[in-house]
Amino acid sequence: MQKNKVENLILGGGLSGLSVAYYLGGDYLILEKENEPGGYCRTIHDNDYVWDYAGHFYHFQTEKYKKLFLSLVDESEIIRQRKNTKIYYRGRMVDYPFQTNIHELEKEEFIECLYDLYFRDKEASYSDFLTMLYAKFGKAITEKFLKPYNEKLYATDLHNLDKDAMGRFFPYADFEQVMKSMGKEVKKTYNDDFMYLKCGTGYFIDRLYEKLDTSRVKLGCEVIYINENEKWVKTNDGMTFYYENLINTIPFNNFLELVGDKESTELSKKLSYNKVLVFNMGFDKPSLKYKNEHWVYYPSKEQNFYRVGFYNNILNQDKLSIYVEIGFPKQKDNVDIANELEKTKRGLKEVGVIDNNMRLMKKNAILMDPAYVHISTEELKLVGKAFGKFEEKQIYMLGRYGRWTYNCMEDCIQLADDLARKLKEK
Repeated sequence: MQKNKVENLILGGGLSGLSVAYYLGGDYLILEKENEPGGYCRTIHDNDYVWDYAGHFYHFQTEKYKKLFLSLVDESEIIRQRKNTKIYYRGRMVDYPFQTNIHELEKEEFIECLYDLYFRDKEASYSDFLTMLYAKFGKAITEKFLKPYNEKLYATDLHNLDKDAMGRFFPYADFEQVMKSMGKEVKKTYNDDFMYLKCGTGYFIDRLYEKLDTSRVKLGCEVIYINENEKWVKTNDGMTFYYENLINTIPFNNFLELVGDKESTELSKKLSYNKVLVFNMGFDKPSLKYKNEHWVYYPSKEQNFYRVGFYNNILNQDKLSIYVEIGFPKQKDNVDIANELEKTKRGLKEVGVIDNNMRLMKKNAILMDPAYVHISTEELKLVGKAFGKFEEKQIYMLGRYGRWTYNCMEDCIQLADDLARKLKEK
């Protein structure tokens, strides 16, 4: 059995794994099970259509990481957009977020939402996501959009989620903000302005990858066992790699299974999340109704999907090119992709994205497993305790799935930078 020793062994060659290697430099090795880097940040090119594994948009809050992005990509490849997002609600379009645009509803529904928002129980206590929604927004806003949409997104009972499950990404609004939004445009969400790449987000990943010592990246190499005490991992090609520091960016539930002891296996089973089926679809003509929207939310249970993103509108292209997202619970073992595709096509016709004169030219399906982590108070305690135990053994969790959290691409880069600095200072 061949043995190798490395100072920093990195599991996973997605954005977080590549970023921490970039900031570490020196003695590192990335093990990536796929034959190309990028993880969920890969891009598919199929003739005229450019699709990410899921929509990846850049909206930097920190100048340092914005500069990194701009230094790696050609300016000519960047598309800058002012976000145009809508909610398809009862056959009409309402601006997102719903809670600050209730004045766009029919008069009776607007009054109902405003009344419930004003007279909500401001002193009510809440310990989970759903009770938080009722307490902060009232019954009407919650039941018309926030509850049904998030049930489709997370594919779970919202009582199971922590009240702050989405952190800063959730668009809160109080009565005063709702009233102000009726008179003028106000800043709505954290990503009102965003950048996208003509060649897809895989272009940025490729440029970042080129900055590394690619001889220190082993593609098509899957880890099958981790010995946390003796500090080595075994891969599917029979190799054993010893390490000083282990940096894990693969999903934490999968990492725990690779450790394989009783405590880790039990924790892995307790972790909650949902899956997302993504259909990328390219048509021969533009949509007659969706000409400017970048993505649209669908709260109704009549459609199987919760969101549709319009690549062609983002990239200023003609022919309709979209991604469609459908949520499934963790326990859903076999997703019938063919059946979901037929339901998706019916649903797209129902909401006017496509019509009978449009022909589907290209398509693919991607099952993200896991997709959204379900953050709860109990799991936060269990995960935090496990992180502490692993860190005592120089095992560090990194990335959206490695850290079992909800964050954006910029967060992943920043956390990688922070960890690299910490390891260098040891």
